[in-house]
Amino acid sequence: MIDPLSVSAVVAFLGAVGAGMANEYGRRLNEAVGGMVARVAGREVTAPGGQADREAVARVLVAEARRDPGQARLLGSLMSGLPNHRTAEGPAPQSLRAPARFFTDRKEALTQLRREAGRKADGRPRVAVVFGPPGIGSSEVPAYFGAQEAHRYPDGTLYADLRGASAGTAPTASVLLRDFLLKLHVAAEHIPPATEDRAAYFRTLLGSRRLLVVLDHAQSAAQVRPLISGAPGVFTIVVAARPLTGLDAVPVPVGPLADRDARLLLGALVSKQTLSAARATLPAVLERCAGSPFALRAMAPYLAAPVPVPVADVAANGDPVRSVAEELYRQLAPDPARVYRMASLRPWPALAAAPVAAAAQVSEQDAARMLAELAERQLLEELADARYRFRPAVRAHALEAAAREDGLARCAAATARAVDYYVRLAVRADFAALRERPHVDPLFDELGPGEYEDEGAAIAALTAELGNLVESVLAAEEFGDFATACRGTEALWAVQLKAGRHEAVLPALRAGTRAAEQRFPGTEMAGRMHTQLAFALMETPSCYGEAERELEAAAEAEERAGHLRGQATVIESLGLLRLRQWRFAAALESFDAAGRLLDGIAATDRDAQHLPRARALLERHRGRALRGLGRFAPARQRLAVALEFFRAPDTAEPYNEARVLTDQAETERDAGDYTAALRLVDEAAAILGGQKATGHLDSLDLIRRECLAGQA
Repeated sequence: MIDPLSVSAVVAFLGAVGAGMANEYGRRLNEAVGGMVARVAGREVTAPGGQADREAVARVLVAEARRDPGQARLLGSLMSGLPNHRTAEGPAPQSLRAPARFFTDRKEALTQLRREAGRKADGRPRVAVVFGPPGIGSSEVPAYFGAQEAHRYPDGTLYADLRGASAGTAPTASVLLRDFLLKLHVAAEHIPPATEDRAAYFRTLLGSRRLLVVLDHAQSAAQVRPLISGAPGVFTIVVAARPLTGLDAVPVPVGPLADRDARLLLGALVSKQTLSAARATLPAVLERCAGSPFALRAMAPYLAAPVPVPVADVAANGDPVRSVAEELYRQLAPDPARVYRMASLRPWPALAAAPVAAAAQVSEQDAARMLAELAERQLLEELADARYRFRPAVRAHALEAAAREDGLARCAAATARAVDYYVRLAVRADFAALRERPHVDPLFDELGPGEYEDEGAAIAALTAELGNLVESVLAAEEFGDFATACRGTEALWAVQLKAGRHEAVLPALRAGTRAAEQRFPGTEMAGRMHTQLAFALMETPSCYGEAERELEAAAEAEERAGHLRGQATVIESLGLLRLRQWRFAAALESFDAAGRLLDGIAATDRDAQHLPRARALLERHRGRALRGLGRFAPARQRLAVALEFFRAPDTAEPYNEARVLTDQAETERDAGDYTAALRLVDEAAAILGGQKATGHLDSLDLIRRECLAGQA
């Protein structure tokens, strides 16, 4: 309930403000609240870090609201501007894939799922864990259940594959929650940064819905626990290789198919004539497949003329998936066999023709043809857009084959070629997305920007390959190629900054920082890596301390390198962190210190060309800090200087022009000149009208409402 005279309501509001700074709108709302608190208290107040701090701040705000009706209206307007579980209209999500056409012998598992789905609501979450070894078809059970029981879930289905590419890139609960919220039509700019806040948001949205949630290939109870809802209409099915310790759920085991059902499955996959002709060899095939639906499907095309494998070999292997993978591998021609091995050397989230061609040293056309052949033989899973991936057990076989037939040196060289492909792609796309940014690694200038239609297309290319780009950085670090690891990390800045994929790139940022300390300590590259990591950490209030330590390390590296522009960037970043903490005086000191560093750069210095823009950005930030301190006259002066730069024909940047106009509107609002503020809001909105800047437009709408409340 929005009640500016209720301490508990204001406490909840302050907590939500701190949790919602993952976007332009949230950060502006946070700064606006910080400035209001400072003006009401008559002194600077650090952003509250806990419940007791929020209660103290709330009491100050409520006391002033009770004394001054105008203050009550402004506070109420701020509180009403909070994106409180706003979702866009859209169809019910249907992200659960269709089940396999032929499905048999899972009656007991389906019965258990129906029993849990239909039990009387008693406050306990509806959760089941479907588990079985690789290739046994455990993922098919919830897919079939979802198709049969769709009438139970009119609000849709949510599906997530928790498999991950590797231990370093397996999706976290926070990343999965973000994906689910997007599927539920929550705008990206309204998704909180902290995992616990996303989980609370998710539970709120699911409270009255009838929805099926499937979490496939789960690795631990901790990974799935934040995704489980106690809503009576929500049923969560977790799929794992084994029961998950610590997860309170109905266990649903999935075992091998009995011979009768295995024969039924083969009979559905091949003609009666083929099955009849294979009568003599069928027992050996059934023994080799050991009731594994994957193995049976893979071997079905070869029933008419199977290559005999001694039963002893199958028994010694003990794994029907690996046994069948070996059988299929033996039938490959040399080139597809090499592609099979080279594609397996890293746990790439998605395999495409171009990087596989680089790794295996074949043409891209041949790589596309051979990937399709491997998928047809069930050695790869086909994804969308001509991409593929390995089943974990099949990849384990391919890795063994690569070690046996290619050796360490050839495998390392193939991995290096694939990594080089991805890093070059990232460098060109990042350059195209952020042309004005100065670069550290010389490869940016060597390659130049990629040929993309616009910045959005470049960002889309980076986002589409993000999992592989992160994996390439991890691979480079693991192989000791620290320069490439840093280069690949630097090329993630655009997708980190403009697409907001801070969590997804975090493993690469940490790897790049470690690599820089190994290969480039005390250099501009080390400073860049620490700064880039700090910016990602700044998106989560609980990580502010770590972000500050990274900025301190960056400042030390830039100072040792004698790089004044880099030092200024780091100190400016520290000032931005201080703004989020409502430490406006400290922020202003940081911006002034950064300005003094810029003043020390000579006209002949290589960074001199970037000075005008850097100074304009600093003027904007100074204006924000001065506004927070209630010093409106100098704030206007600083912002006017920034606006002149971003509006000038030779240096025009419409988006930054709109940001400065918004800062000016907030300054006039805080100074009480609501008419001037509304004029500036309209001017900024006109600039942003043709851009997809939803968060910024929301900010302008909030300022407009506040001004109208102030005029009332």
